[in-house]
Amino acid sequence: MNNAKDATVPVKRLAKLRQRWGIFKSLWVYRRPGRLSGLMSLYRPLVPEGGLVFDVGAHLGDRTRAFRRLGARVVAVEPQSGLLKWLRRLHGRDPGVAIEGRAVGQQSGRAELAVSPDHPSVATLSSTWIDDVQARHGGFDHVRWSQRVAVEVTTLEALIERYGQPDFIKLDIEGFEAEALAGLNRPVAGMSFEFVRGTLARALACLDQIDALGPAVYNAVAGEQRVWRWPDWQDSVTLRAWLDAGADGLASGDIYARMETE
Repeated sequence: MNNAKDATVPVKRLAKLRQRWGIFKSLWVYRRPGRLSGLMSLYRPLVPEGGLVFDVGAHLGDRTRAFRRLGARVVAVEPQSGLLKWLRRLHGRDPGVAIEGRAVGQQSGRAELAVSPDHPSVATLSSTWIDDVQARHGGFDHVRWSQRVAVEVTTLEALIERYGQPDFIKLDIEGFEAEALAGLNRPVAGMSFEFVRGTLARALACLDQIDALGPAVYNAVAGEQRVWRWPDWQDSVTLRAWLDAGADGLASGDIYARMETE
């Protein structure tokens, strides 16, 4: 009997159970009753009916669902196999949703995705982002990225070549947003990217990438709320000063950009 091999069986089973429990928690958090209407209200000014949205870091498709209810076509991009199964179950029969089982970065190829089975929403391609949040953000003290998975990586430009010019790009890829934006060579009317306390330099790098594409105005949303931080959209200088000052101490949130496009 191979005792070492036999010992791995319960470990693998436990890992699968933890992954299923993590996905179940995400289903409750991100697809719970009442959430959809708030997301639709938030995105309605940014997502035109009949438009195209790239949902990068689609997770379980809560925002994909909102974009579809607003009448947009969606490219849902998610590299995690467990989440992909749910995305296909929830949206795979919808002809208005294209599902891409990849990550997004500056260049196409392959990369290693760090995964926490208990917290599938924080999978990342950035090992330095993990170091930063563990050192500077107490909310991640209980998270362990215990798995490493090789995934395919594409770029925003490659997605545009395949699906067309998007009207809105949502980026929620745990510290890898600036790298994804570095793979974009043209302005897009609307974009959003996540910011996390302790890693605000990454949000500033995202601003650098967007500002390089053309003039833009910005707003923010705290955490998983669906309320704009400011009644009026802010210029890049104001947004940078807000981030430099610590973003009001918020644990996390999303920054939205509206760009002037031809």
